[in-house]
Amino acid sequence: MIIVTDVDGTLLDDSERVPADTLSALTEALASGHRLVLATGRPPRWLSDVLEQLPLRPTCICANGAIIYDSEHDRMDAVHPLDPKAMRSIVRAAREAIPGITIAVERAGNSAFNPESELFVVTPDYAPTWDTDAPGMEDDDKILRIPATKLLLRHEGMSSAQMAKVLADRIPSDLGYITYSVDEGLLEVSHPGITKATGLVDLGFAPEDVVAFGDMPNDIEMLRWAGTGVAMPHAPAEVREAADEVGTIAEVLGRRF
Repeated sequence: MIIVTDVDGTLLDDSERVPADTLSALTEALASGHRLVLATGRPPRWLSDVLEQLPLRPTCICANGAIIYDSEHDRMDAVHPLDPKAMRSIVRAAREAIPGITIAVERAGNSAFNPESELFVVTPDYAPTWDTDAPGMEDDDKILRIPATKLLLRHEGMSSAQMAKVLADRIPSDLGYITYSVDEGLLEVSHPGITKATGLVDLGFAPEDVVAFGDMPNDIEMLRWAGTGVAMPHAPAEVREAADEVGTIAEVLGRRF
């Protein structure tokens, strides 16, 4: 069995720790010969604090499927970037629909330990939704010249759900895949068709071999694709509706082992 779990709100609690019962259930499953994969919106550079809590260094589907990261060898095994022309079209359409949107990009680099200024680049007016040490800073024109694994659209006066509703019919699916993992006025745009589910396909898994856990809209495709999709109890309705069952990692694995 392949155990695939989202990170924030699923594997981690509110203090960004793996709860003891979750760790115990995962450790028992791994000892029985099953495999663990992380599937997250986070880029590889944000995984060190998570990986140090686990008993192994798993394969990681990062940036909502745009990067397949070998955490044991610090290697990007696959990268699916957005091209500059598509990003410019997306930003233009987004700003026509929602004036005041600011932008940032995540870039893959060749290591999770490249300088943050190379991997996370923002425009001067961008307000990060998380603490960041030293992002790069470029104007709109420069930031959209280089392919990116994720384009971030930010508006402080709206929720992510509100933004997604407005832009649903404004940005064609052949330009980019839009989702969100926090509801703080931040949308995440990936290469067209790229999701956590396509990351699992990239890895050669069969749906019937996968039990997947998630809690936010960026998990929906993965939960639908997996043989067993599990939504966390606090997940919004659309996520729970996409899953086969609702429960925590410890509860679900506890019933299996």
